[in-house]
Amino acid sequence: MNRALTLLGGTALAVGLALGAGTASAQEVSEYQVRHLLEPCVEGDNDSRGGAVLEMECEQYILGFTDIYLRAGLAERDKVCLPATGNRADEIRWAFMRWAHDNFDQRDMPAVDGLIATLKARFPCN
Repeated sequence: MNRALTLLGGTALAVGLALGAGTASAQEVSEYQVRHLLEPCVEGDNDSRGGAVLEMECEQYILGFTDIYLRAGLAERDKVCLPATGNRADEIRWAFMRWAHDNFDQRDMPAVDGLIATLKARFPCN
């Protein structure tokens, strides 16, 4: 659980930096990469014993990110229409996993950038 909270804090930092609110270096922000987020997202489905915890880690990161993304007005700016809140984390998790596999050469980019690319590709406003 502490790891998930730490990861979520990193999301807030990254979005804050994207808006020009922080002073951390790019190195600090980019430490948590697409490949790091992909691991608990995928293993959450593959691990029969610890899968629920891994899936929760992935989805909590995604929920924290999307909450900040929405509140900062970035979804509006990017013309992204997120799915209804009922199953949002799971829908975005699956979309992220598809995007990450389709763009495997981008696995070393910051996880936040991978999520933004996922949202733009999968959830554009019509």
